[in-house]
Amino acid sequence: MMYRCGWASKQGQEVVLAIRISRSSFDSLLAQAVHATYREAIYHSEQAWKWAVEHSQVRLQWDPDHDPAGVKVERRAIQLGLRGEMLGQYAREWVIDIEDISDFVSEQRQYAQAHAYDQLTTPRELIYPVADAAVASRLGLALS
Repeated sequence: MMYRCGWASKQGQEVVLAIRISRSSFDSLLAQAVHATYREAIYHSEQAWKWAVEHSQVRLQWDPDHDPAGVKVERRAIQLGLRGEMLGQYAREWVIDIEDISDFVSEQRQYAQAHAYDQLTTPRELIYPVADAAVASRLGLALS
């Protein structure tokens, strides 16, 4: 995610917040997500997909993921857009903690720009295990 905001250097994106929500809340978002683009195998007709998009409060998009230098990597990154009551529920009920990590991200920028990845502090990434087989299949994920 740091690539997207230019390591807290893009105009209007200098503030980076780390937001924690519960696993059950995130699983609820995944269960309600509708793809931003039509997938015949999932929606069976464009009309059904358009209806799902119109009535969904969670939009799902798979974006290219990037390494710390901004180079696209093979894996995809999930992007979820919220609206309506789901956005309100997220803001009012699901947020456990918000931490401003802007200074930390700015400090790390120097290592990313210098390609000094051995000095770059990044979180350990793990595959998110989606336990619900129907949700995993609809999202195009392997069941964990």
